[in-house]
Amino acid sequence: MANQVLVEISARHVHLSKEDLEVLFGEGYELTVKKMLSQPGQYACEERVRVVGTKGEFPAVSILGPTRKETQIELSLTDARSIGVVAPVRESGDLEGSGACKLVGPAGEIELAQGVVAAKRHIHATTKDAEELGIENGQIVSVEIPTSNGRNLTFGDVVVRVSDSYALAMHIDTDEANAAGMAPNTMGTIVK
Repeated sequence: MANQVLVEISARHVHLSKEDLEVLFGEGYELTVKKMLSQPGQYACEERVRVVGTKGEFPAVSILGPTRKETQIELSLTDARSIGVVAPVRESGDLEGSGACKLVGPAGEIELAQGVVAAKRHIHATTKDAEELGIENGQIVSVEIPTSNGRNLTFGDVVVRVSDSYALAMHIDTDEANAAGMAPNTMGTIVK
């Protein structure tokens, strides 16, 4: 494996709680799978919502399923600034004191006091992957991104997340991918 990991680019998206899904789309509403994602059981949905900040909005942001315990909006830092939303860099699910916004769906809207984050760059790995790569859950590593356009970059502060429900991949947002001039299907090298 030579410490290689596929680096995937994660664009802005929303994860909804069951309760918020029903406010936005109607009681008993179920998400419609558009396409399965690389992480097992995760999918992009046909449905979209409007994300509104103090200076602007994104009119049609993708929803990723299935529903979660809490609603979470993941934006790049550039996205957040452009619509006037605070998005602290956080691991998924760490929402205490995170940014606020409004979500608008076809059946209703929700004012969220928190839930907006810029996702901390991370590696998903199974227990077997982690053993083969010599990494462990919670470890902070760096990942070198080779490119042919003169913008080689090493990302530091990459958190390792290990679970047998994952598939091996690193996730970065669009700002990070653009900084590296990264193309899809780029393989990064883990540096410990």
